[in-house]
This record gives sequence, C-alpha cells and structure tokens, in this order.
Amino acid sequence: MNREKIEEIVRDFLIEDLEVEEEMISPEASLKDDLEIDSLDLVDIVAIVQDKFGFKIKPEEMGQVKTLAQFCDYIENRMNK
Repeated sequence: MNREKIEEIVRDFLIEDLEVEEEMISPEASLKDDLEIDSLDLVDIVAIVQDKFGFKIKPEEMGQVKTLAQFCDYIENRMNK
C-alpha cells in the first residue's frame, strides 16, 4: 500500500469515525492539540487501524507519534515490515 492510499484511509476514518473537521486535517496537525484526539479516541483508532491495515498498534511505539504525518509514517513503516 502506498503513502497516498494510507493518507486517504486515515483522513477518511478521522472524518467519518472520529468526527474530525476536514479543514483541521493536515500533515503537521497535532493529534492531541489540533485534532483533539483523546485516550478514548485512541482506543477507537487501535480497532480501526487493525481493521483497515491488518496490524495492532503497539502503545510503546505510538508514544513518539505527535503529528498526523508521524502517524502516517508509523503506519507506512509497519506495513512495509
């Protein structure tokens, strides 16, 4: 799966499942501050990523992820392992 497709899937589930405003979504957007992703949303994200991408998020690896671009990098790296 290429980067463009990953970004499209992430964008879609942020809008549809987490009700993030589309205009708030940008690569440099902070997951916590700009997109207002909280711990309950992270539980949903774990399930969504497992369903859409076929792997389970490792909490210790997600601790370093602060921006949307970093989140897409994380998914891309996991998909290419």
